[in-house]
Formats: sequence, C-alpha cells, structure tokens
Amino acid sequence: MARETGSLPPGRALDLAAGEGRNSVWLAARGWRVTAVDFSAVALERGRRLAARQPSGTADRVTWVAADLTGYRPEPGAYDLLLVVYLHLPAGQRRTVLRRAARAVAAGGTLLVVGHDSVNLTEGIGGPRDPGVLFTPGDVLADTVGEAVGQESVPDLETVRAERVRRPVTGPDGEPAEAVDALVRLRRPPAR
Repeated sequence: MARETGSLPPGRALDLAAGEGRNSVWLAARGWRVTAVDFSAVALERGRRLAARQPSGTADRVTWVAADLTGYRPEPGAYDLLLVVYLHLPAGQRRTVLRRAARAVAAGGTLLVVGHDSVNLTEGIGGPRDPGVLFTPGDVLADTVGEAVGQESVPDLETVRAERVRRPVTGPDGEPAEAVDALVRLRRPPAR
C-alpha cells in the first residue's frame, strides 16, 4: 500500500475494510484526512488506540465508522484515495462494494484494490482457503471498469496497474515463503 500511495499528495481518503487501521493511520500521519470503515467495532477501537500513539494530529485526521460494507454507500466523487485492502467477499458482494468504491473516487483520484489472488491457494501461502472469496486482477477490473450493472453506474477509470504480485512472507514453520496478491490501481482522470 505504501509503495502505491506514498507519492500521492495528501487529500481525502476512504479505507474500506480498514480492520485495525494500520493503513488509515499511516495515511493520516502523512497528512491525509481518512475515513476508516470496518464492520468490527473491536478492530476500529484498536485503530483508535494506534492513532493516539502517533505524532500529534494523526488521531484527529481519522474518522472511524463501524459499518457492513455490503450496505455502505460512500459519497460519489468525494475521495482522492480509496483503499480496499484484503476485503474478501463472495463475487456478487465484492462487485457491489467495488462499484460503489469506484463511484466514490474524485476526479484525479486513485482506487487501490489489493487482496489474496485466486492462485494463492496453489502457488502461495496464507489468506482465505475459500476460492469463492479470492479474486484476480481481471476480476477487479471487471467489477470496476466493466459494464455497469443495474443502477450502479461506474465512472470512467484508467488502469494504472493490474497484476499479480508476489510478496515474501514467513511460512508456518518459520521458513521463507511467498504470498500471491492481486493488485489493481485505477485512476479517475482529472477534471478538464
């Protein structure tokens, strides 16, 4: 996440599936105003505590929201950066969440989706073992920039990066291993 977003100028960010808030806090420490959304109030409380231990002002730049992402509707066109990191839902629910996320990206903004790739089951280690919640970069592109379904129209987004990435992890016996992630970075063109 840091590699993909570190060079972006701070603005307004939305972190969907924020968990314990590490990404949200990292962004806030760099000047972003972040809305961190997760279904777990316990995880969000841990995020609040993490933010409170950071440099002055960091905690004030994060708003914590407990919500089920399958029903959450972010404000369209409102965010300069939208993160969906390790959110694993069945395909239909994932598509709904990602289409809403895509619509929330402001002109000139970025949508970053990272998760365990489908091939991680056979070529990697860690992550969900249910193939029904894993995805590929192609799945994310179809969910976000493919044909609109129903009333969930999708804004014009440009593909910056869409690929499988391998990252080093520690295996269950302490040995070096790899996890395979799907990484998709999309950008909405700036307003003309």
